[in-house]
Order: sequence, then structure tokens, then C-alpha cells
Amino acid sequence: EQEILRLNTELEQRVKERTAQLEYTNGELEAFCYSVSHDLRAPLRAIDGFSQALLEDFPKDVPEEARRYLSRIRSSTQRMGQLIEDLLNLSRVSRGGLERRDADISELARQVVTELQTREPQRKVDISIWDGMRANADSRLLRAALENLIGNAWKFSSKTDKPRIEIGSLSDDGRAVFYVRDNGAGFDMAYANKLFGAFQRLHSGNEYQGTGIGLATVQRIVHRHGGRIWADAKPGKGAAFYFTLESDGVEKAGRDMAEAQA
Repeated sequence: EQEILRLNTELEQRVKERTAQLEYTNGELEAFCYSVSHDLRAPLRAIDGFSQALLEDFPKDVPEEARRYLSRIRSSTQRMGQLIEDLLNLSRVSRGGLERRDADISELARQVVTELQTREPQRKVDISIWDGMRANADSRLLRAALENLIGNAWKFSSKTDKPRIEIGSLSDDGRAVFYVRDNGAGFDMAYANKLFGAFQRLHSGNEYQGTGIGLATVQRIVHRHGGRIWADAKPGKGAAFYFTLESDGVEKAGRDMAEAQA
């Protein structure tokens, strides 16, 4: 019996040491990715800026073919800039402490929707946000998660005749399950295992722009809160993303859909 206890103690110690090594390695990798991504932004801005200057300052001196090349250079640098920004966001959500406090999910969702409507005032989207959704969570990270989820719903419903987005919640054995649902492009659930991997996309870049990092960021935020995230969808019928937040039982599901915004 003592031998079993000794072996068990040794095994626990090895697990602790290996876990510490993995955490250190992951931390080093996160720091490296953050540093590289951060340092790449300046030269990219310079390339984009000089390309723009050539187009604007020498409109008569730059041949038409050269102007097309410069426009392609600008387009590529802007895509790379967005990719770097998304990588930095993915790294940021893993760094620093988790500042839990009473978070008004309904209000955070309204803020995100207002920003989307301001950027594209010509779009008419039926949006329903449940009232009274709250959780003990980090508001900054939670807002970042909602920006990605609602932003995706907004983007992938852009080709739908009557787009609709619903941000709501339901109760599962007393625990609040929050969701963002749309009636947009949807996807085949056979590829659902790819959803939350970085750089994974289920639609081509020609159809919908994106870097494939947003859902990986959302998953990391949810996991940091001790929750889980999953999806349900059908091609051409829309998608729904569900997530929970482990917050010591103080989550509060909304009761009614309080507002519809056009």
C-alpha cells in the first residue's frame, strides 16, 4: 500500500512538472506571436501608405497598369493588417487576469449592434435582443466575444433577403445558455469540428471576407470563463452559436425579447 502511495505521489509530481513546462512553453509562444505580430504592423503601414501616396500624389504620372498593381498591393497589405490585428486579439485574450464583475450581456450586445448599424446604415436587419441577460464575467472579453459572434451573424446574413439576428438565452438545468442566431448562409455540420480552429474557414474569401480567427478567439474567451461553446446550422438556413459562462451560478437568462432594431 505504501508503494502505491509513493508511486501515486511521484505521478502527481510528474504531472505538475509537465503541466508547468507546458504552461511556460505556451506562454513563451504567446509572447513570441504577440511580439512578431506587433512588430509587423509598422512596415505594413509604410507599404500601404507609400502605395496610397503614389496613387494620390502622382495621378497623371503613374500608368494605368501600375495603378492596378498599386491597388492590389494596398488590398493585400490591408488584408494582412487585419490578419495581424486578429492575431493580436487572439493573443490578448489569453494574457492578463480575468476581471469578473456583473456584466450586462444585453447592453453589450446592443452596443455591438449599434456599431454595426453605424458602419452600414444602408442595411436593414431585423435584430432582436433579449432583455435582462447578465453574468459574472469579464466585460471586456465578453464584449470581444459578442463582437465576433454578432459580427459573423451580420456578415453571413448579408446576402439574405430578409436578414434576422437574435441574441438571446435559454435555461439548461438552471444554467443560462446564451446564443446568437441568424438566418444567413449557415454551414454543413459535417465540418463543425473546424469551426473553432485558427485560420479555419467554411466559406471562401470571395464570398465573405475574414481571417478565420474570430471563432478561435471566442472559444478562448469562453474557455477562460470555464464555459463551453458549440454551434448548430444548416446550409442556406442560418446558424446558431451557443455558449455558457461558469460564474458560480449567478448567470441570468433574459425573459423577453425587448427590442427589435431595423
